[in-house]
Amino acid sequence: MDKELITQLQILKLSNIKPNFSELARLYDLDRRTVKRYYDGYEGKPKHHNKSSRLDEHYDLIKTKLSLRGANVRAVYEYIKDEVDSGIGTYSNFNKYVKSKGLKPKKTEKGHPRYETDMGVQAQVDWKEDVTLHNRYGEPFTFQVFDYKLGYSRYPVFTYKLYKTRQDVFDCLIASFKATGGVPREILFDNMSSVVDRDGNRANISNEMRAFAKDMGFKIKLCKPRHAFTKGKVEALNKFLAWLIPYEGEFETEEELIAILSKINKKVCERICDETGVPPILLFQKEKEYLQSLPSEKVLESYLTHDRQTTVRKDSMVTYMKNKYSVPADYIGKPVRLKVFNESLRIYYSTDLIATHSLSDKRLNYKKEHYTQLLSGYIKNDDDIAALEENQCHHHKSYLMA
Repeated sequence: MDKELITQLQILKLSNIKPNFSELARLYDLDRRTVKRYYDGYEGKPKHHNKSSRLDEHYDLIKTKLSLRGANVRAVYEYIKDEVDSGIGTYSNFNKYVKSKGLKPKKTEKGHPRYETDMGVQAQVDWKEDVTLHNRYGEPFTFQVFDYKLGYSRYPVFTYKLYKTRQDVFDCLIASFKATGGVPREILFDNMSSVVDRDGNRANISNEMRAFAKDMGFKIKLCKPRHAFTKGKVEALNKFLAWLIPYEGEFETEEELIAILSKINKKVCERICDETGVPPILLFQKEKEYLQSLPSEKVLESYLTHDRQTTVRKDSMVTYMKNKYSVPADYIGKPVRLKVFNESLRIYYSTDLIATHSLSDKRLNYKKEHYTQLLSGYIKNDDDIAALEENQCHHHKSYLMA
């Protein structure tokens, strides 16, 4: 940690950027005066090497998590530090331990050269598609992650989505603009179908996307065909989504999964960036001053749907405001959209309305036909189904889990 901090302070000094000692102290869990001493030339205490390692007690866990497809050393380190043992030490020592035990995963292919931009000029976006994790009950959660990254500071915003439609792009971009407090002058996209319309081999920016960009105040730039590496800043960010992999089997609900993604997003903002040598959050403090102002709330609202996306769970229910509402059992495991209109909750699969409920303070809200259909998948005797229908809805859950 001392070496990382010293390197970072040297870069800030050479860049003529005055350090925020309080912020650095928080990031490195040090006293503000200690950070100032490093800035003034202090090199830290001499290191003492011990034969035994605290990491030995986590050897089996490290080995197991590294065996997960897509996981990397940094991802496993962050997981263990956050969820198992906060006192495991620095990443540098963790990485050395992994190498010494022969556990380091195979190296990935080298990236392409990066294209640098000035402050507030550009952001890059992309999708991390069809990520699948299972909760601790074995239920699969397949989702998309929208990556938005400011070009100068590398400050990222991750957004959880179930779909990748044009409306989802609008929602994600507006969420990113609000999270960063402004709009860049241009945004670099690849030729994603939600942004362009195709005419044979030609890709033309859609009229809806052009109108959105005009109202938000940015220009659209597309990657050259077969040259997606020009968008390398955001594609490099995908490696941080490997930090999700160690959470395989370690969460319960969709809300918990979204919270994990938000926690990873925060950690990426605070971690030293390989390209700049400085945490994105520090350079962002300067870059945000160069972003264009947000459009009016009226303009932003005109592009938002306020739909909520979720997945139907094994109990044939979806969650809205901590309460559960039933849908037909045919949609178990499928992604749906929730819309609120005049105190009613409407549930859609694609464009089909599959269920409507009055908003309720009750924890469980079942329609009889949904309950009957769900039970019929477990019980074939009509008399038994009829008898069970007379019980309260909360009894069916313990029955199914038995």
